[in-house]
Amino acid sequence: MARTAFVITITGRVQRVGFRAFVLRHATELGLDGWVRNRRDGSVEITVIGEPQQVDLLMERCGRGPALANVDDITLSGGEDDGTTGFHERPTL
Repeated sequence: MARTAFVITITGRVQRVGFRAFVLRHATELGLDGWVRNRRDGSVEITVIGEPQQVDLLMERCGRGPALANVDDITLSGGEDDGTTGFHERPTL
């Protein structure tokens, strides 16, 4: 089955609140591949690869975020399947 890739960008109070670990845990639970990283502009970027229904569930969970987060906006755009297997954290860009 073909994999679908998306890029999710999350803004608000999403750094220094455990957001990357939150995404890592939930993406892994949902069986998604990809990665998450902080961006220097204060946002969190996620490349997620998997079934669209599972991606929707991840986005719902990211809308709530971890307890100390305050999500202002979530954007979803088409992405490219870079061949990543498993879900990982990447360094800040």
